[in-house]
Amino acid sequence: MACAVVQILLKSQSSTFLWSPLTASFRFSKKGYRVLAPQNFSDYESLKQQYKPEVPEYFNFAKDVMDKWTEMEKEGKRPARTALWWVNDKGNEVRWNFEELGFYSRKVANVLSEVCGLQKGDRIMLILPRIPEWWLINVACMRTGTILIPGTTQLTAKDMLHRLQTSKAKCLITDDVLAPAVDSIMSECQSLKFKLIVSEDHREGWLNFKDLFINAKADHNCVTTRSQDPMTIFFTSGTTGSPKMTEHSYSSYGIGLTVNGRYWLDLASADILWNTSDTGWAKSAWSSVFAPWIQGACVFIHSMPRFDPITVLDTLSRFPITAFCSAPTAYRMLVQHDLTSYKFKSLQHCVSAGEPINPEVMEQWKEQTGLDIYEGYGQTETIVDDHGNILPPGKEGDIAIKDDPERTESTLRGNFYITGDRGIVDKDGYFWFVGRTDDVINSAGYRIGPFEVESALIEHPAVVESAVVSSPDPIRGEVVKAFIVLASDYVSHDSQKLIKELQDHVKKVTAPYKYPRKVEFVQQLPKTVSGKIRRNELRKEEWGKA
Repeated sequence: MACAVVQILLKSQSSTFLWSPLTASFRFSKKGYRVLAPQNFSDYESLKQQYKPEVPEYFNFAKDVMDKWTEMEKEGKRPARTALWWVNDKGNEVRWNFEELGFYSRKVANVLSEVCGLQKGDRIMLILPRIPEWWLINVACMRTGTILIPGTTQLTAKDMLHRLQTSKAKCLITDDVLAPAVDSIMSECQSLKFKLIVSEDHREGWLNFKDLFINAKADHNCVTTRSQDPMTIFFTSGTTGSPKMTEHSYSSYGIGLTVNGRYWLDLASADILWNTSDTGWAKSAWSSVFAPWIQGACVFIHSMPRFDPITVLDTLSRFPITAFCSAPTAYRMLVQHDLTSYKFKSLQHCVSAGEPINPEVMEQWKEQTGLDIYEGYGQTETIVDDHGNILPPGKEGDIAIKDDPERTESTLRGNFYITGDRGIVDKDGYFWFVGRTDDVINSAGYRIGPFEVESALIEHPAVVESAVVSSPDPIRGEVVKAFIVLASDYVSHDSQKLIKELQDHVKKVTAPYKYPRKVEFVQQLPKTVSGKIRRNELRKEEWGKA
């Protein structure tokens, strides 16, 4: 796991469990904005000195972290704080402290173990929107040792069938929106034994979660789990192929994500973090469960079913949110609005992850809010060449993980696991992300990363969003092609003149050979359900035409 600070990647592998919060400090910039110094480290060297991984033989996040915060609050060793703060657009709120989370999650644990008879190691697929039950079930799965498989509510019946058949999940929990789709594929899911519906209504063939929860006992003994026992399985977003399973242990998330909570998110126990990620993605586990609760901080949630810029900006203004995490796509939407008309009185720290964020977007956010956006990159890394040799500073290569050959034999180059990302390490040891290996364009011998071209394009006022891919060319082999979503004011402009203007713009902003020789204006870009641009889909279309 690694953590990036304004495009600079910090090298790290796993983390120790750190309790004591540090005090925030700040200074004022010339514009009058508060420029906050990190709470938990003074510089990169101090971070490396503090960061000492220790993984015990036995570890369970619910028992060793959640319940520990409860004990400390009961003993007066820390103030009682809100652990989960949920709101919706109807004015409803739920606020639970760690003791209440423990009480309710034990009831859910009894639903899973006693009513459903699920055992340690059984797999549970959870597909719910941003409702409090999602968090209770997360913690309950840890208490029972069952393996959680989150899924986004945007999954189709076909998507769910693939995940259920691949994972062999024994139990599925969802709401009345997706229940019909589940029923339509039940005959093909032989492993699925229990279906729980989170709804006020009852459905034939389903156990009603709310009824079971009300009647469940509140006493439950947490199972004993080893640090390396499997805890959760996530399916990849399918950016470059079919979604694949990735398994994580109790320590890889419950201890490893200390580096996220303490250093990247820079959280202390008094902080309130809002992460807008969909509940189906690993980012939600990272920043809406483990990283903040490792630090004893509050997880803030807004139930909004779809990302709405106005709702986000209003929420950041109304509530005392101190840290904000969202995807680059979200920030691109937010900067289209007049941010100076909003007052984020409590906001101190902003982060982004999922894909690279354009420098122009970062600059617009900083100009209007006074806050930097700190990028996160979620892989342990080193850079190697095509033969598995570590490269010198300044040379582009594959970002790779040195790993156990027996576990990752099919993806190894020498002793390194190839992540599928390209990057450069500079003379100071900082890593710079270039792009996905599949996305890098080789034109007449020049290697061109699409992100740099996209970042140049978005600096032009005509461009709302763009995707850059390779396109076949009889002379150069392949050339840069840009698919561009135009700002409304430019839709009626002369297409050929605008293309020439954009090409000249890119030549001025970056190296001339990187400019898009082909340009196509589109109404929208293909994206995964998590909002990542599917460049591979555009690339396949281009090469399919040839």
